Amino acid sequence: MDFGFLALLALIAILYSSVGHGGASGYLALMALYGFAPEVMKPSALILNVCVALIAAIQFQRSEKINWKLFLPLIVGSIPMAYLGASMSLDADIYKKLLGAVLIFQSFRLFGILMPLGVQENEKPHGWIGPVFTGAAIGLLSGLIGIGGGIILSPLLLLFRWCSIKQTALLSAGFIFVNSVSGLVAIGEPSIKIASEMSESLAIGILGGVLGGWLGSKKFNSRALQITLGIVLLFAGSKLIFAF
Repeated sequence: MDFGFLALLALIAILYSSVGHGGASGYLALMALYGFAPEVMKPSALILNVCVALIAAIQFQRSEKINWKLFLPLIVGSIPMAYLGASMSLDADIYKKLLGAVLIFQSFRLFGILMPLGVQENEKPHGWIGPVFTGAAIGLLSGLIGIGGGIILSPLLLLFRWCSIKQTALLSAGFIFVNSVSGLVAIGEPSIKIASEMSESLAIGILGGVLGGWLGSKKFNSRALQITLGIVLLFAGSKLIFAF
């Protein structure tokens, strides 16, 4: 396996897991750059996503207790819709570009360039209806384009002020894990083709996920986590728009 590929994969896993993301969009971009066959890219990225997101969730859970009253309605809406989206054969190019524009705008907000967000510790009531429909919409789009949905969920949680920065990272990690599993189930075992280098990639991804989750949950302060999240969103949005 190419050393440069593994090094970049490790950096992606560290960066994404430090903010509670699995990194599927980054893995897809990296595999496309290295010429992986399209039929192996989506399941390979989802498998990495499952492992890295699970590790991030465990790491953040040690320092932040999950808000089940918010997490449960999110996944009640997202799981069946992620399955539906992954089952559909649909051109997602327009969705990717629209999503990319939203992510870049949100990253500017996190940087304080447009409409400074600040650190939101005063959470607003959310009930069940809003999170269920939010989870359903993100789940469907995630299934269509083959990601876990954390890059969409995170800015919305902060925008709606449903939870704090670290709670956002924890909820995103759990959300990505269940959606990625749902997507893999929808693809179905007979249709899953993974890269032959998956064992090495998985080991590197797990190590990167452990380090990133530890940094995000223990060493990063709220402002640093906010800036890091903005960098992730800017990268993901640019990749979706310009397809690099």
